[in-house]
Amino acid sequence: MNKEFSSKLGLILSAVGSAVGMANIWGFPYKFQSGGLVFLIFYILFSVIFSVVGLSSEFAIGRLAKTGTLGAYEYSYKTRNQNTKIGRVVGFIPLMGTFLIAIGYSVIVAYVLRGFIDSLTGEIFTQQSQAWFDSFASVPHSVIPYHAIIIIITILTCFGGASSIEKTNKIMMPTFFVLFLILAIKVGSLPNSIEGYKNMFLYDPKTLNMKTILDSMGQAFFSLSITGSGMIVVGSYISKDEDIVSSSIQTGIFDTLAGLISSFVIIPAVSVFAIKEVGGPSLLFVTLPTILNNIKFGRIFAILLYLAVVFAGISSLQNMLEVMAESITNRYRHLSRKAVFIVLGLAVFLLGINLETIDKFGPYMDIISIYIIPIGASIGAITWFYVLKKDLLLKEINLNSKHKYKEIWYRLGKYLYVPISILLTLLALIFKISF
Repeated sequence: MNKEFSSKLGLILSAVGSAVGMANIWGFPYKFQSGGLVFLIFYILFSVIFSVVGLSSEFAIGRLAKTGTLGAYEYSYKTRNQNTKIGRVVGFIPLMGTFLIAIGYSVIVAYVLRGFIDSLTGEIFTQQSQAWFDSFASVPHSVIPYHAIIIIITILTCFGGASSIEKTNKIMMPTFFVLFLILAIKVGSLPNSIEGYKNMFLYDPKTLNMKTILDSMGQAFFSLSITGSGMIVVGSYISKDEDIVSSSIQTGIFDTLAGLISSFVIIPAVSVFAIKEVGGPSLLFVTLPTILNNIKFGRIFAILLYLAVVFAGISSLQNMLEVMAESITNRYRHLSRKAVFIVLGLAVFLLGINLETIDKFGPYMDIISIYIIPIGASIGAITWFYVLKKDLLLKEINLNSKHKYKEIWYRLGKYLYVPISILLTLLALIFKISF
């Protein structure tokens, strides 16, 4: 099995595949629509900080330790000769977060696959969008076949490790961007779509407030999947010849482009049809089908939409399962990689079956997003900048780097990135905010 990405393009597309998901498709446009230009400016600012410091540090520890979540934390504690028992255990928290989020995420990707199939057959437009969505989202066990297909595809595309993940993302990610670009061009041709663009880039002093800033901060942080787990395994497959910070920046750019291109589809369309601001599953399964049903060639564009989102969902699920499988097989080397993937897939599928209705799925995902994921992200940030030996981290960051990163880069991580991650965790826990 290939343990490294074969090219920088493969690395970037695999990292982008991990990062790009539902947060870009229904989270970013909703917050962008609400916060306008102020949101975008602060989002870009935070995205730069998190890419340069946060994402690059996760890539670095993965490449340095040559392993994923569990091994990376253990390695970090060993560099300080600290209590390695803590190092062996603490990584289970972000890893558990990845497992739990995969259970819920697989359900929503099953919904999307259902949307794609129903677009192909035309079923999606035979009734009102809300009724269509309720026909499966409110009925227990109604998406089991789609759920199973998503899990099987994800597992099969992970068997080859870095090689198979790279190959599939070289297809899925370019296709995602092309399909959304086609959709954006179509929406741009609709009457009065210009009003939607004006709202996106309008500066409204009222939006210059703490809510907009925190929305942009949380969106940038979690959209990049800097959760103390997912991007570590991507880092472990990065060649020693690659410039880590450059790769992190490019990942951040494409992740931002994914959010922007989604916004160029959704915000003008919502404006044209005078639909109220909406985010989450309702945007993808009620609002957009309603819009597509009222435009020429809407069925074709529905097919393109759901196919693009299926690709984004599978690429994110790949990373989640890969993170868990790599950590388990690295620690328990006698286990078969394929067997571990099959067991993980079955576990995610069987546990997810009971979450297939939106009234169960929604609260479940909120609990994981509020309590587990932010804590794991903070544990990761603290470990890389307060436990891992500074010289080792800087050496790995600077390996084959065009620019040499010194004390200022490390201080940005230690005194800005880590406090921000802790702040977001506290805000999530205290105010029950799901970023």
